[in-house]
Amino acid sequence: MAPDLYSLSATVQHNCHISDALHARNYTMCTYLLKMREYFRWEQRFPFNAALPKKELGDWLSHRETLWEGLEAEKFEPIQVKGHRLDPFETSAINRELLPHGMVYSGGYGGHAAPHFFLADLIRAEQREGLPVLIAGREHARDMAAPPAMMLDGTLFIRRESMRRMLWEKIEEWRWKKQQDAMSRAMNCYDFEASFERALEQMTDNEIESALLHEIGEWRAEKCLGEEWGSILLSVSGTRGELVVRAVRDHLADCLSTLPALLEQENDASLHFYFANFRGMRRELYPELTEAYQRWVDGGQLHALRNQARQGAQRWLEKAQNLVSIYRIRPEACAEEIGRMCER
Repeated sequence: MAPDLYSLSATVQHNCHISDALHARNYTMCTYLLKMREYFRWEQRFPFNAALPKKELGDWLSHRETLWEGLEAEKFEPIQVKGHRLDPFETSAINRELLPHGMVYSGGYGGHAAPHFFLADLIRAEQREGLPVLIAGREHARDMAAPPAMMLDGTLFIRRESMRRMLWEKIEEWRWKKQQDAMSRAMNCYDFEASFERALEQMTDNEIESALLHEIGEWRAEKCLGEEWGSILLSVSGTRGELVVRAVRDHLADCLSTLPALLEQENDASLHFYFANFRGMRRELYPELTEAYQRWVDGGQLHALRNQARQGAQRWLEKAQNLVSIYRIRPEACAEEIGRMCER
C-alpha cells in the first residue's frame, strides 16, 4: 500500500515549521526577507518570473511568523509510514518504505546545527564511486532553507527543485546589480535571452553535476579525516570557528573532486558559477584561488587554476589535520583557538 502523501506531507511540513521557528532568524535581515519571499513563491506555486502580490506576501509573512512563535517549544513529530512510527531523523529507515513508491525523504542537520527536512518525488537513484545518490524532484514539504545537496547516512541527496530555485535567486540578485562579474560570465554561457526557462533548466542540470562532485569531495575528505570531524563541527557550531572549519573542508573537497573534474571537462559555465559563489570565509582563506581565476578571465590559460587545485589538495588536508589536532588537545576551547589560528 502506498503511503498517504497528504498526511505524510503535513507531518514533514510541521517539522519544517518547528525547525524554521528555531533557526530562520539566524540570517541577516536582508537574506531573511529574500528567503521568505522565495519560500512564499514556492508554497503558493508562483512561477519564477511572476511578480509576487505585495499584500498577500505581507499577510503571509505575518501569519508565518505568528505560527513560528507558537512552535518554538514543540518537539518534532514522528514520521508514520505503513503503520510504523519512525523518528524524523531515521532517514534510511523512512526511505526504505518510501523509495519503492517514488518518494524520497531527508531529515538531518546543516549549518548552525539546524535541522533540515524535505519530502519530494524521486527522479532517479544512481551510484557514484559506490555511493548511493538520490535525486529529488518536486518538493511536497521543505523548510525555509533548502540546501540543494547534502550527504546523510552514507547517501548523497540532490534536490533538483531546490537547485533550480537557488539558481533563480542568484540570477535575481545579479539582476539588481548587473555587474560584469563571475555570475554574468556564467549566465552568458546559456541563452537566457532566447528562452529563460530552457536556459535555467540547462544551468540546473549542469550545477547538479557540480553539486555531486562537491559532495563526493566531502565524502573523500571525511574518509581522510576520520569520524572526529563531525564532532569538531558540533563543538564549534554557531561560532566563527564553524565558518572556518566548513571552509577548510570545502576547499579540501573541491581540490580533491570539484575543481579537477570541472577543469578536465573545461566546463566554463560551472567554473564561472563556482567563483560567483566563492565568497565569505572560503574566499578569505584562499585568495590565491581567486587570483588564479582572474588570470584565466584576463585571457590566460587554465594552468594556474589546475596548479592551485593540485597543490590545494595537500595544503587543505594539512590544514584540516591541524584542526583535528587542536580539537584533540583542547576540545572545550577549540572554537576560540580555531578562530584565532585562521586570523593569523
